[in-house]
Order: sequence, then C-alpha cells, then structure tokens
Amino acid sequence: QVQLVESGGGLVQPGGSLRLSCEVSGIIFSISTMNWYRQAAGKQRELVARITYRGIPNYAASVKGRFTISRDNARNSMYLQMNSLKPEDTAVYYCNFGGDSGSWGQGTQVTVSS
Repeated sequence: QVQLVESGGGLVQPGGSLRLSCEVSGIIFSISTMNWYRQAAGKQRELVARITYRGIPNYAASVKGRFTISRDNARNSMYLQMNSLKPEDTAVYYCNFGGDSGSWGQGTQVTVSS
C-alpha cells in the first residue's frame, strides 16, 4: 500500500519561505519519479514540480527560480523548498506518485498573506 505524508505547510508573509516534506512508503522510492501538485480554492489542480529518480527536476513556469524540488532516497523523502512566496502560491500542496491516476498524500495548506 502506497502512503505519502506531507508536512511543512503554514502561514507565511509574501516574500517568505517554507519547506514542504513528503515521506513515502510502499513503493521503491529510489526508482520512482515524484511530483508536487497544488490546488488553489476554485481552481484546477496543477503540477508544480517533478523530480526523476535520478534527481532531474522540472518546474512549472510560475514557480521556476523560486521553488526547488529535491529528494533523499535514503530517507524515502521528497522536499519542496519555496522561496519568495507570493499570495498566488496559496493552495493545498500534494505529494504524488504516478500522476493523476496515481497515489496522493492528504495535502498540506500553504497560505501566503500579510
């Protein structure tokens, strides 16, 4: 059974930083491509960042240069360092394996507001 558990969300002022974590079990993490998605209220879910099993990242244009995705295969964990946060980054962030039809975490709320 695949389990993904996110942590690290919260309330932050514009320009601030947060680091999200995702602990993964039930898959061979070291050979798995992993994703971070987000869904803002009233909007469609969007892919924020992806990291291959080799650690090659890809980012949505809206976060490129501000967010950094990383992984620690020894800890079966993935991270999303979010810097220079903007109000439009406010959303529930989800850890994902396998895309739309794959496995999802419970989500963690990120709110960027003054």
